[in-house]
Amino acid sequence: MTTFSQMHCAPGGQATALSDAEIIKNLGALNGWEKIGKEIRKTFGFKNYHETMAFVNASAWVSHREDHHPDMSVHYNKCVVAYSTHDAAGITLNDFICAAKLDALFSH
Repeated sequence: MTTFSQMHCAPGGQATALSDAEIIKNLGALNGWEKIGKEIRKTFGFKNYHETMAFVNASAWVSHREDHHPDMSVHYNKCVVAYSTHDAAGITLNDFICAAKLDALFSH
């Protein structure tokens, strides 16, 4: 079975918004993400600013590779990450793929 972190995002404009039932089901495969409005969001905590910025930079690399970019709020010891697919006006599989890839980064 392929996990979200092993998948790759659909090219821009090709992802379609998921139903609420699909979103709830997919959230079960992630750790600590929640649906807020038309996005999924998680707060990652760190010991200090250096670790926070290392995570932000690694997240930028993932975003570049997948061509799918989150909204981020960066603080001294935390980073709030929110995914939504603006082209689809909602939450798509791309959002879950990238969320899982960030979870994988955080776990290492």
